[in-house]
Amino acid sequence: MRVLPGGKSARPGADAHLVGLDATVSTMEIDAPVAGRALVVVVDDRTAHGGVDSLGPLVTELLTEAGFLVDASVSVQADEVEIRNALNTAVIGGVDLVISVGGTGMSPRDVTPEATSQVLDRELTGISEALRSSGRVAGSLDAGLSRGLAGISGSTLVVNLPGSRAAVRDGMATLGPLASRVIGELSGLAE
Repeated sequence: MRVLPGGKSARPGADAHLVGLDATVSTMEIDAPVAGRALVVVVDDRTAHGGVDSLGPLVTELLTEAGFLVDASVSVQADEVEIRNALNTAVIGGVDLVISVGGTGMSPRDVTPEATSQVLDRELTGISEALRSSGRVAGSLDAGLSRGLAGISGSTLVVNLPGSRAAVRDGMATLGPLASRVIGELSGLAE
């Protein structure tokens, strides 16, 4: 609550016991709605075996800045079953958004899209195309060549991002408003 000069409350009738005080009280009003709950799945053999994870913290930071509560960042090997299990666990756990990072390229170990396709009820090709397009424009070759998918599993938005910092930063910037719209529609809150 803010007290105006003369001791009057900024809100009529609010905090009448403060009227007459010669003080300025400032508080932080927290009006920022939570965008939803999210989980990050890092697909990387080295990270899954205890190596340093540089992408999970980056995605977590960007999600937090976008207003999401991040339940966890988990690392799995580039293995279809492990990836699928991590995605399914997130969906069953009721998160609004699952972002996987890595495994979207062309090497034999890049199996994230294959695992994701087994989890999705419906694909959202527009999101995948937007991520690739913005990546190309931003000069991220990884993003432009990504085979990553996006779609809905139950009431969860699932999105694959390439495993490079540039692709993650650009992808998260592109994904923000799209994810908000999808999550709003899935929860029935979109107008």
